[in-house]
Amino acid sequence: MRLTPSSALTALACVAATAGLAACGSNNDKSSGTTASTAAAASGSGGKGGSIALLLPETKTTRYELHDRPSFIAKVQALCPDCTIDYANANQDPVRQQQQAEAAITKGAKVLVLDAVDAKAAVATVNRAKQANIPVIAYDRLITGAPISYYVSFDNVKVGKLQAQTLIDKIGAAGKGKSVVMLNGSPTDPSAGDYKKGAHSVLDTADVKIGKEYDTPDWSPDKAQREMEQAITALGKSQIVGVYSANDGMASGAIAAMKGNGVNPKTIPTTGQDSEVAAIQRILTGDQFMTIYLAIKKQAEASAQIAVALAQGKPVPAGLVNAKTDNQTGQVPSVLLAPTAVTKDNIKDTIIADGFLTKAEICTAKYASACTAAGIQ
Repeated sequence: MRLTPSSALTALACVAATAGLAACGSNNDKSSGTTASTAAAASGSGGKGGSIALLLPETKTTRYELHDRPSFIAKVQALCPDCTIDYANANQDPVRQQQQAEAAITKGAKVLVLDAVDAKAAVATVNRAKQANIPVIAYDRLITGAPISYYVSFDNVKVGKLQAQTLIDKIGAAGKGKSVVMLNGSPTDPSAGDYKKGAHSVLDTADVKIGKEYDTPDWSPDKAQREMEQAITALGKSQIVGVYSANDGMASGAIAAMKGNGVNPKTIPTTGQDSEVAAIQRILTGDQFMTIYLAIKKQAEASAQIAVALAQGKPVPAGLVNAKTDNQTGQVPSVLLAPTAVTKDNIKDTIIADGFLTKAEICTAKYASACTAAGIQ
């Protein structure tokens, strides 16, 4: 059963506060302190504990509250009943995230797990943690020019390549001489730069043209919709044969722009990423062509394993680290996971088979017939 982030974590935080172990956090910052077992913490059982800060960047992308947060917390609680989790979400505000990190450091966090809103701004946070001898795990987004201890993410350049190649394969010969619109994501997110790099390595050698390209602030679906409207006006409806969108939220904006301008999105394949429920439903109806499935549970659990080991002063589990990443200060021990392209043909065998989403979540009454047609029964 998937945790319900707002209710389950708030309840746990308040239980912990009652025991004098952690305080209920601000609802505005979505912060909380949690323990796996108040009784275990009170008795001192379960091994050496400590406070682990989990700092996530935003809520517009549904994955963070629905998947990253509960998966990380569940794994920490399973590994370390005495550990507390100081959670906060910055809601796309780098200044707020710096304040949240400073608060966690002041409260005695032993580890920071940081998914940076703005990677450049996060350098100061990492340096501050370093001064306090607190290791930082860069989660999902690499922080360059700062002494991070570990990096846990996906092969982001491969994500962009996979998105672009799947799009080009779908367009085929019909794209010769015509245009693809690129929606690359937030310029403050280094992962967006990696997706963009990977996508260009494919699109720049294909027969299509890149008619319009945008770096969309905040990964905003609304801003992506306006950009797509501008592209349709500039290029003409008949000249666009595909949309490279780096994530599902922006894809929703692009599709809304098409519908609002008399363009049938079923005729313009659009990419995405994150396998959001709404995106899978759009794929089933044909409005969106594909998304990228990231094994977020594995990412969150790997980060939890590293965080617990660091908090307890133990070695990181053998075999977990599988790469090193150059972040301009050194070769950072890394866990890099592989992405998977998802189209209508393999929804059942990927996200449903892994338990990332359930049939019930996807196949609501509105989408029941589309699910049946796709073999999801």
